[in-house]
Amino acid sequence: MSPAAAPAPAAPQSVRTPAGQARERILATAFRLFYAHGLRAAGIDTIIAESGVAKATFYKYFPAKDDLILAYLEHVDGVWSGQLHTAAEAAGPDPARQLVGLFDALTTACRRDGYRGCAFINAAAESPSGTRVHERTVAHKQSILAWITELAEEAGARNPEALARSLTLILDGGLASGVLDADPAAAAAAKATAEQLVAAAVAVP
Repeated sequence: MSPAAAPAPAAPQSVRTPAGQARERILATAFRLFYAHGLRAAGIDTIIAESGVAKATFYKYFPAKDDLILAYLEHVDGVWSGQLHTAAEAAGPDPARQLVGLFDALTTACRRDGYRGCAFINAAAESPSGTRVHERTVAHKQSILAWITELAEEAGARNPEALARSLTLILDGGLASGVLDADPAAAAAAKATAEQLVAAAVAVP
């Protein structure tokens, strides 16, 4: 997500897609297939067939499969990061409350039909270290960590880096638990644990 945090697009129609919409149609199809089946299991031929574009059109936009995977991850990054920020802001202006509130995005993601865990963790598991895809997954996690660290600093945490690391570990654990046991209580437990950590980290000694 980083779960894939948006609903999967509907199955594409069999008609050919106008050139101006071809890239978007390919991405929508890739989003659905990559998240449901994995990066390697979803083949180029299947994506081309289900997106309704010509093979030449596909390779015009995505010369290699990794180019499509990176575009998919870019989209997932925008969706999931946006949901985390929205959940944090909904908790109000207090940074400490935002650190806890961002976990509401976890609750929403884990309850979604077709949820299969964090798209970035899934991608990292399929991509060797040092590849462009693996580096993109690392960059996403580092970006989330940096943002949470900034919130922790604004909240007055005594050790913002340690708090942020703990909170991202809980967040990733909640994403994994949501697909492993499908227990709605897991997200609530993750938020409750985050609340305890934040309260302890910003308390006056």
